[in-house]
Amino acid sequence: MRATLLLTLCLLAALPSAAAIRRDPNGVNVNAQGATTVFITFGGLAGQVPVEATWCGELIPAAPDIGFKCDPATVFGRLPLRFDQSRLTAGGTVFTDIMSIPASVARRAYQAAARGENSAFFYVRRFVSTAGGPDEYVFVTCRMAGGGARVPLALLDVQLRFVGDDPVFAVPTGGTPPPLQAEIHYNGTGRLQGRWEVVLPGDEPPTSRDLLTEATLPPEERPLQRRYTLVERFNVFLPPTGQAVLPGPDPARLPTGLDGLHQVLLRVEATADKEGDSNLALAGAGQGIVHSGAVAGFPLPTLRYFVGSAADAVPAATAGLVLLLPAEGALRAAGEPVDFSWSLAADAALYRVEITGSEGGEPDFAAVLQQGIGTYRAPVFLPERLGAGAWWWRVVALGPGGDELTATPWRPLEAADE
Repeated sequence: MRATLLLTLCLLAALPSAAAIRRDPNGVNVNAQGATTVFITFGGLAGQVPVEATWCGELIPAAPDIGFKCDPATVFGRLPLRFDQSRLTAGGTVFTDIMSIPASVARRAYQAAARGENSAFFYVRRFVSTAGGPDEYVFVTCRMAGGGARVPLALLDVQLRFVGDDPVFAVPTGGTPPPLQAEIHYNGTGRLQGRWEVVLPGDEPPTSRDLLTEATLPPEERPLQRRYTLVERFNVFLPPTGQAVLPGPDPARLPTGLDGLHQVLLRVEATADKEGDSNLALAGAGQGIVHSGAVAGFPLPTLRYFVGSAADAVPAATAGLVLLLPAEGALRAAGEPVDFSWSLAADAALYRVEITGSEGGEPDFAAVLQQGIGTYRAPVFLPERLGAGAWWWRVVALGPGGDELTATPWRPLEAADE
């Protein structure tokens, strides 16, 4: 009882003053048995930048700094860098944070509650002054619940696949790819709406920010996501069951008129979700409500299919590493961008694209990309570095520790006559 009273006093004392950093929501329901993702707005920053984010079971005074920080003896974990989708906006006065609670943190919090400790835990962001002022700690209360209707609607995992499980599907020009679907794991309940788009050969490839759901981005960044060829829209209801299969668009509507690699994108739009919506006025970040239904702490995957007369050279179903484009014997036109593409290896963590200007020589240039990305556009300075002659390129699949798992043969890319 005494510990509960002390904690209550701490929470009251930590409520922000008019000059302090504010946040909304300041308390959320989270899944006690798995991951949770929540959109949070911090406002009122004055020459301060966010640093680490920590989950813990108890708070202690941060004096001589401002606010309350985590008791080191009760720390459950820190926000992994790979989940950090946060952004400073409005000239550095507003901070949009995507709180992605790993399942490991939820498990430790649940175990602490089972031992009789406080059933709520805390997410604490530390802000550092760029003018030499004290640090400021701002917390959000996480109340353990199930993963159902009272938890913010958030996507936890998304897998795209063609029916038949082909990682890369080859189709002749004018043909029809097989049906596809998205297997979705999520928290909460509500409408899932958005659109299916296709990246055509020659289009600027999507960035990792383009592949985030709309609800993951700050409001001013949402209209800036690059758009591609629209295939079909969807608007479905997700019941509070945690799993759903979203059918893909009509396969006959998928474009197959251009030779080359096509990428199917699942673009998820933000929807109203009272459990996770952010009130800008309460956060001191303006006016209005920021809808965050279908937030996700990761870029959504893409699905690829290859179109053209060279489709017969691409295995229809393979878990191995295969070079796609440029095709064997292709010409590289001076002044034109060069896009490289390959199939995805099931056991790879990273891919290293190697390019050289001398057959059989050491790579003159290399780029490393994360799993799920099967395209790369050569930088504009590469022709100057490698010269005007032929290039050779290959892709190496790397394991989690950076060890080489497999590599494709070198493929020539001839220089077109001037």
